[in-house]
Amino acid sequence: MSEQSSVHFYLNWAKERIDEMDAALASFEVKAGEAKAESKVKAEQIIADLKKRRDEFQVQLKAQAEAGEAAWARGRTELEKQWDGFEAQMKTYFESAGKQFEQQQATFKDIAAAQGKAWREAADKFREAAGKVAAVHAGDLEAALKQMKSDASQAEAQLQKLKQAGSESWSVLSAALAESRKAFDQANQAAWNALKGSGSKS
Repeated sequence: MSEQSSVHFYLNWAKERIDEMDAALASFEVKAGEAKAESKVKAEQIIADLKKRRDEFQVQLKAQAEAGEAAWARGRTELEKQWDGFEAQMKTYFESAGKQFEQQQATFKDIAAAQGKAWREAADKFREAAGKVAAVHAGDLEAALKQMKSDASQAEAQLQKLKQAGSESWSVLSAALAESRKAFDQANQAAWNALKGSGSKS
């Protein structure tokens, strides 16, 4: 059970990143289609690079999906490097796009929505896995799920405030997304650790 819990954590972690990549790409493609000729070419080049980075991330993820916990832990380091490269390229996109406010806001909203979806899906997976554990540990697991949902609500509320403010730079928006992502990782890890602990006690 413990190795399975760790693999669930890694899968949730990776899926959340892929969902964000897909949301960013979808947002960029819409705006690139509306751009003027010379900026359209530059935007399309950056989007092509972002797609390549996302595809490499997915290939690496598939290679890890069949592996055990130790391989996942090693593979995550490489996936994190690829994720960092994707984020850096997104920043380059915004810098080269002339700090287009509407694009930043649209991308932020799409990525925030992807994060919210990842929280809900992770909580659903955890609830399903927790349901398979003996009823003796139901209280511990319910508390972990409740905490995950509470953390998700707090993260969504913070992102909602920024959406409504609508005047922040990409660096501020990106930092908020990173903070929410970090909270997701911590809640995801805590929930699966609770499940791992209850599985080893039974």
